[in-house]
Amino acid sequence: MLSLRNVHLSYGATPVLNGIDLSVRRGHAVSIIGPSGSGKSTILRCINGLLTPQYGDIYVDGIDVRAQTTDAQKIALRKRIGFVFQQYNLFPHLNVLDNLTLAPTSVLGRSRAEAEHDAHALLAKVRLADKARAYPGALSGGQQQRVAIARALAMRPDLILFDEVTSALDPETVGEVLNVIGELADEGQTCVLVTHEMRFAEDVSDEVFFTEGGVIIEHGPARQVFSDPANERTRLFLQRARGEDRHSVRRRAAG
Repeated sequence: MLSLRNVHLSYGATPVLNGIDLSVRRGHAVSIIGPSGSGKSTILRCINGLLTPQYGDIYVDGIDVRAQTTDAQKIALRKRIGFVFQQYNLFPHLNVLDNLTLAPTSVLGRSRAEAEHDAHALLAKVRLADKARAYPGALSGGQQQRVAIARALAMRPDLILFDEVTSALDPETVGEVLNVIGELADEGQTCVLVTHEMRFAEDVSDEVFFTEGGVIIEHGPARQVFSDPANERTRLFLQRARGEDRHSVRRRAAG
């Protein structure tokens, strides 16, 4: 479904990606983990054409992403790739239903009735069936992020990219968003997730890629990477990340 081969990207003289190789099978969930600044989010932006690497190949279901240079070609590509960002990016002047139906009607040409039918079904899926007429400002952060996930699903994408979708949420709402993503993965939605939620990545992922300094240092089945990483740098990162997870759990319990 997705293939990156020897992808390099620099900002001026500053290298960000230094030869990324990554592949995702259809119906699989893949997590990209690693320290901040290691190029994780940049990889996602290269996949859907928001950034163009200087070198390397990126294919989504056989489509050469780097060859999609016109606006029409990029729009056609992004119809097939959902992207859920750290920030919810909902239109504040539109209610939830209109946020979900805008792109399917204006970009895909679906009828308003069809788009609304799908939107209500998706809101039920993310457990927000009663929020169709609410405006984003009246929702919690976790609710807004679930609306953002429903909006991405409204385009019926072949692939969904999740970029640290819980990083802006308070601890009480993280779980409700992760539960929705986990259900999508269980249903066979092809997903690529950038996340610092290690327990979730271990549970939901078919394969995990560990990045540092713009290089994939280690990858493999989630169980193998998390239980017996081959690279010492991966092992140290996971020890620290798990320690932070335990500290976070204790802090929430104390609060």
